[in-house]
Amino acid sequence: MTDAALDPGAVRAIDLASDASRARLRRRYRAEARFRAYGIAALAVAGLFLVLLVGDIVIKGLPAFTESRVTLTVTPQLSQVSTDGTTGADALRGGDYAAPLRASLQELFPEVTSRQDRRRLFFEILSGGAGDDLRRRIMADPGLIGRPVTVSALLDDSADMYLKGRLTGRVERTGRGTLAISGATGDVTLDSPGAFRDTLATIKKALRDEAAAIEAAAGRVAQRLEALPVGDPRRATAQAGVDADRSRAAALRARAAAPEAPEVLGTDTPSELVAVNGGIVKLTSIGPSQAQGRVLVPLGTAGTVSEGAWRTITLLQPEGSRRLTDQHIAWLEDMRAEGLVTRHFATRFFTSGDSREPELAGLLGGLVGSLLTMFVTLVLCLPTGVAAAIYLEEFAPKNRITDLIEVNINNLAAVPSIVFGLLGLAVFLNFFGLPRSAPLVGGLVLALLVLPTIIIASRAALKAVPPSIREAALGVGASHQQAVFHHVLPMAMPGILTGTIIGMAHALGETAPLLLIGMVAFIVDTPQSVTQAATALPVQIYLWSDLPEPAFQAKTAGAIIVLLVFLFVMNGLAVVLRRKFERRW
Repeated sequence: MTDAALDPGAVRAIDLASDASRARLRRRYRAEARFRAYGIAALAVAGLFLVLLVGDIVIKGLPAFTESRVTLTVTPQLSQVSTDGTTGADALRGGDYAAPLRASLQELFPEVTSRQDRRRLFFEILSGGAGDDLRRRIMADPGLIGRPVTVSALLDDSADMYLKGRLTGRVERTGRGTLAISGATGDVTLDSPGAFRDTLATIKKALRDEAAAIEAAAGRVAQRLEALPVGDPRRATAQAGVDADRSRAAALRARAAAPEAPEVLGTDTPSELVAVNGGIVKLTSIGPSQAQGRVLVPLGTAGTVSEGAWRTITLLQPEGSRRLTDQHIAWLEDMRAEGLVTRHFATRFFTSGDSREPELAGLLGGLVGSLLTMFVTLVLCLPTGVAAAIYLEEFAPKNRITDLIEVNINNLAAVPSIVFGLLGLAVFLNFFGLPRSAPLVGGLVLALLVLPTIIIASRAALKAVPPSIREAALGVGASHQQAVFHHVLPMAMPGILTGTIIGMAHALGETAPLLLIGMVAFIVDTPQSVTQAATALPVQIYLWSDLPEPAFQAKTAGAIIVLLVFLFVMNGLAVVLRRKFERRW
């Protein structure tokens, strides 16, 4: 038998040199190369989408972390900042601190005299909370009353977004050639050979883009019309609208097709401003070499201006489709040119509660609500989940009852979160009558959501402890309970902490259960206890995302960045704890 096994003739020859063998080897190498290429491509695609997602959120959210202010010198009078003529705390707290700011703005723009323009200047440039900083300073030092005080007044959200370049497309050019101006106020004529040709070309391009957008929208409506019956009365009405839109688009294309033809600028065309001699002129019509306009901010002098001493500002979004008028923008441009506009880090984004005014809205209420909710969740689910895992893994008998419990725990981990919200609404609110919108109820619901995850992770951590640890403890005389709590549990603690932190991170990002228990309410005040009405950070994001103001869209992206940072920190903490306490066997 041994001789037969060692007989060279009985050993099967391995073919390594034939053409068929080499072909098989090449096919195997090609398959391995394709597999590696597929893996690299999958990682590249996933990384690309991740970069695009995070980049889009960061670009949209960066404006939320800064705020624009205008530097004003005010002289607050006692009659303005006090309700009864005294300097008591209650009297100063109720004063009209916006009045000194309005007076300072009036000094900057003395030409604003009409009631409508004064209202635009006072109430649509400055924020409703612009006087809050002045209030705090005067309440801290009443001696400032009657003395000049330099303050940085917060601007309205639309003004802030414009200064950040997020409200309308803005193209600025340095003027070419000399510019002759017929006057310093009112309606003026501006002459400059060929100087407005580039600006006119920009307006023509905007007309072509608008015509293309109108035609595309009309085409989509026309496609939907084909699904309507021929005799449906809605078909004729919609068709008339489609024909009107196409006629309008054709007219815009005809205007854009004549590059040298002058354009009359209205509320449905891009706005054109000329900054010259310390003032701003809004153009009402423009040609290659001559333009007509109306002075929005008075010029220092009229006459001829040299090349490079004037500039044009093209606002691509028509005036009729934005909140800020050209007059507002002219005031902002003038203040920016004077160096009065500054940008600061928006500390109120983290220190203020929610508000209907975007520039005043902050995350503090949502942050505190989330922390209180997470505290309740952790207090409830950590000891309960670990205790359940220890019992099921170490002490419970293996029978049908424990098998049924294990199956249900695994099933609960896959139940959609909104089901837990419905459970919390039915049990905690309707049956037990707990306070609506409170972190206590939110914590209870999220504890039910996270509990299966913690139990499963804790059981896996206990199973990962080598059996020799238990056997050694039992061998030296320890009881079963002592072996588990003194030796096995400390060894499993890194895995238990990791599972708990990951479960808490999951709970922190949940929105649906909190919506169903009423935490979607508009809450301004910061909660002081787990029974007070509150909101949470994911719910705050949901509320802001539904608001139309561009500033709230930036706030939404900024809040998402904050939430992602919290999640990254919690997941990073889980990795650090695992590496710190993990033992190699």
